[in-house]
Amino acid sequence: MKTIHKTLVLFTLFIVCGLLIYATSYQNISKNNYQEYPLDIDFCGEKVPTDLADVKERLDREMLVNINMNASTAILIKRANKVFPIIEPILAKNGIPDDFKYLAVIESGLINAVSPAGARGVWQFMPATAKESKLEVTDQVDERYHIEKATQAACEYLLKAKNKLGNWTVAAASYNGGMAGLQNHINYQQSSNYYDLWLTDETARYVFRILALKEIMKNPEKYGYNIPREALYPKINTKRITVDSTITNLSAFAISQGINYKILKTHNQWLRDKRLDNPTKKVYEIEIPTEGYKSE
Repeated sequence: MKTIHKTLVLFTLFIVCGLLIYATSYQNISKNNYQEYPLDIDFCGEKVPTDLADVKERLDREMLVNINMNASTAILIKRANKVFPIIEPILAKNGIPDDFKYLAVIESGLINAVSPAGARGVWQFMPATAKESKLEVTDQVDERYHIEKATQAACEYLLKAKNKLGNWTVAAASYNGGMAGLQNHINYQQSSNYYDLWLTDETARYVFRILALKEIMKNPEKYGYNIPREALYPKINTKRITVDSTITNLSAFAISQGINYKILKTHNQWLRDKRLDNPTKKVYEIEIPTEGYKSE
């Protein structure tokens, strides 16, 4: 009997907790996700045809989902303050529209993420693609984790995709579906308009996810994200140390630079081992923060 009573109590608590979570979620939905958002939107200056019923519905889906992912979306907005200033000038230098920084948002959440398939970094390069883009990928150095070099590689991919596929929207979709994959769809369906193509579910949602995050992150207060400036994650100033020789102990190297091993790895995640062997005398730039840490 005691076991049955205990089970009933736990079951009741489970139901009550579920109802509370539902009520909270409903309040958030009622408060946030029925805000009006502009229908005259574009991606890289290419108009989104929101007059089409399916396009409007697909955009609405991503807006509703992302507006109400409260903690996750708030963290993205806070991270962007730190990461966008690194990405934006590289996009501009390569003639890539600024909207593509939101592609990095949906790919990785602006962190050096690792996918189940083995893609890594803010731009989620697979090993073979990274090497094709001249990023170094070894046991000791993985430049997919180097945000500046990976952003440059992403720019080069996007330029090729735009030249091959004809417009920025399809080029963005190809980052998910592959250039060859999108070209096959274009050839068979006889249309190079992303919004007219029948694609796999993931690729069909891909640009709409970018559009939703772009709208929310550009207008956070409108969608209930009232984050004070001081709560945003700051970009830490650094200096760059050039090395062209082997470093046998990265912890000792960090200490010699006035920081610790954790800080060194935090700012140089492309260093994947405890040492850096460099028999070819390749020149590496290691970032050393000049603020934002407590020295001993």
